[in-house]
Amino acid sequence: MKLAILSGAGQLPAMIKQAYPNAHVVGFEGVATELGEIADLHRFERLGALFSDLRDRGVTHIVMAGAMSRPDFASDLLDDFTASALPDLIAAMTHGDDHLLRHLVALIEEEGFSVIGANSLLPLTQSAGVLAGKVPLEVERDIARADQVLKILSPLDVGQGVVVENGLVLGIETLQGTDALLSFVAATAPNLRSSIGGVFVKRPKADQDLRVDMPTIGPETINQVAKAGLSGVVISPGACMVLDVRQTVQRANHYEIFIVAAGSTS
Repeated sequence: MKLAILSGAGQLPAMIKQAYPNAHVVGFEGVATELGEIADLHRFERLGALFSDLRDRGVTHIVMAGAMSRPDFASDLLDDFTASALPDLIAAMTHGDDHLLRHLVALIEEEGFSVIGANSLLPLTQSAGVLAGKVPLEVERDIARADQVLKILSPLDVGQGVVVENGLVLGIETLQGTDALLSFVAATAPNLRSSIGGVFVKRPKADQDLRVDMPTIGPETINQVAKAGLSGVVISPGACMVLDVRQTVQRANHYEIFIVAAGSTS
């Protein structure tokens, strides 16, 4: 296997590169990556050139890792391949992330590459159980409520996370991502909050392609959960990556925040 990492923001691409030092790293103009110094930079407008280069390097497998914003395509920079693919890409971009990423995976696989998930390269998911703290009995209703909301939203391809406190939905993850959701919750008026502290539940959508968009938490997530005044985090066993699990658990214990991997209650 000759691996290429399509690298976005965050620590995951660097973790994969450390474990697979011979992997070729691809970065994109305008997209932040911790591997910028060693990344081979490409433009989204020149996907044909990218695929040709990867074939020349003998790449057989591709992992998409790290956060990437939706690109704007400069029409004067398009190569022939991207120009022909652009109408369908733009159409896919009017839908949720899962729809768009499925389209990108199909595009990559049509060019002869195998797309694999980061979790097939690194042991990042967790078995069922409590990772940190203790789950208070009074938040079980909130967890059930969050699962109910996520189940309803899942077919709409909206987001992977929801915050519920004292039975009330304080925020739903949308295209802006987890940080935006938790910042919004942190800014909620005190009269709408409970002294118990709500829960952040993050799970994959139904039938989601987990190779390219598996839910992910890490130490910074716990920082944001603490700032939002929440009591804990719930993730799905085997279907949510925990980056730097040791530091994530230490951070949770420091803030007295629970983390539990548990199946949906809905």
